[in-house]
Amino acid sequence: MNTDFAPLCLAVVGHTNTGKTSLLRTLARDANFGEVRNSPGTTRHVEGVRLRLSTNELVELFDTPGMEDSMALLDYLQRLEDENEGLDPPQYIELFLSGPEAQERFEQEGRVLRQLLQSDVALYVIDVRDSVLAKHKDELKVLIMAGKPILPVLNFTRSPEQRITEWRQALAAIGLHALAEFDTVAPTLNGEAQLYEKLALLVPAQHSQQLQLLSVDVEQQRQQRLKDAWRILAELLIDVTALRLISPSQKEILQQNVGVLHDTIRLREEACVKSLLRRFNFSTRDYLPDDIMLEGCRWETDLFHPEVMKELGVQVGKGVAAGAMAGATFDLMTAGLSLGTGTLIGAAAGGLWQGVDKWGQRLINKWRGESELTVDDSVIRVLALRETALIQALATRGHAAQVPIALSRSQTALNAEDSKVGAGTNWRSGSLPEVLTQARAFPEWSALHSSYTISGRRETAITELAALLEQAGEGASTSTVGLARPIQSSTS
Repeated sequence: MNTDFAPLCLAVVGHTNTGKTSLLRTLARDANFGEVRNSPGTTRHVEGVRLRLSTNELVELFDTPGMEDSMALLDYLQRLEDENEGLDPPQYIELFLSGPEAQERFEQEGRVLRQLLQSDVALYVIDVRDSVLAKHKDELKVLIMAGKPILPVLNFTRSPEQRITEWRQALAAIGLHALAEFDTVAPTLNGEAQLYEKLALLVPAQHSQQLQLLSVDVEQQRQQRLKDAWRILAELLIDVTALRLISPSQKEILQQNVGVLHDTIRLREEACVKSLLRRFNFSTRDYLPDDIMLEGCRWETDLFHPEVMKELGVQVGKGVAAGAMAGATFDLMTAGLSLGTGTLIGAAAGGLWQGVDKWGQRLINKWRGESELTVDDSVIRVLALRETALIQALATRGHAAQVPIALSRSQTALNAEDSKVGAGTNWRSGSLPEVLTQARAFPEWSALHSSYTISGRRETAITELAALLEQAGEGASTSTVGLARPIQSSTS
């Protein structure tokens, strides 16, 4: 790739409180960039981010303050034009910037126009929930005078209050026919690709090539994020399914150890959630309100409560329905074995049992009055359903979103098609995927188990399950940029 070209410089401009900073957050996949509040004039200076591919900086985006008094500024520029005939429109802008008005009365507008003159193209962000007013038209007239290509970006397009048609007509009336729809809170799958495609039409060929490279990289990163997310979920399901605890069979001790099993699974799910948030470049504050701590929290619903599973349409197993022992299954794999206890005792006493295998060890545990605790299938189904819902929510979430993700039961209860994995296997009923059934027999596959060992068979099982999950959830995706870092810019 050619590394000699300069980055494409974009000025993000527009009226106050339209989502300019939000756009940069989403494009840069950085929820901490700038400051976002539902009040005008939040951004008071110019700052930016660089989007790069490997070590090559492709695009620089600069956030600018909102324009607050465009009508008065347009009048002022027209007076300059009357007093200084023969100049081109950009020269009137430069004349304005060199005067005292750009440092005093129109300080905010001066910062915007100064950055615009230094940029290759402008993204004019519009809140399509607003009506088209005279101030917006005057604002665009002022920006057009700078002589730079302008691409209007329609924000909040998914709002029921959107006025997209009204804005399209108003923009066309002043000669701005190329525009992009990009909801910064919930961007569509191809929203960013369309944004770069429209930009490519307004810039020289060299910069067009940079945008194409960036667009390809964005899609590759999106696919990799999802692939990694499905693997994170597959590791969770293998760990939980393969986990097996040994407990004395007295009821009180069993209940205590079932509690241990519950807590172990809750902590493992918590670790999975944190890993997913990190992979999509979010934090715990993006999932739960600030007044709810993630650590030790049972989320909205208790993972082991039978009513939760029933509401999700999950087939409830005997272990879940057992009340105090909810979520656990006992002696799951010993049923049906024909080898008697007496035979086992004789073999052990005579030293004839060579290297007790998994079946022999389990019978020894039974002989000792111990029970095996494993997680009921219903718990595995609920884990799969709600982590799938979380992955889909993260994949379609913009980094400008301010409201934490709160998965309701209705959201977690995916429709019939979404709850299927692989070749029609449904998370709610029927048999679990074969790879999970296989994991039941290998407690050493669980990273939660005392005998956990890294093995090729476990890796193969995780890879197979991740592929099944990816196949079922390939529609869950978003279009955003990953490689970005903050840069400093002059505030003048």
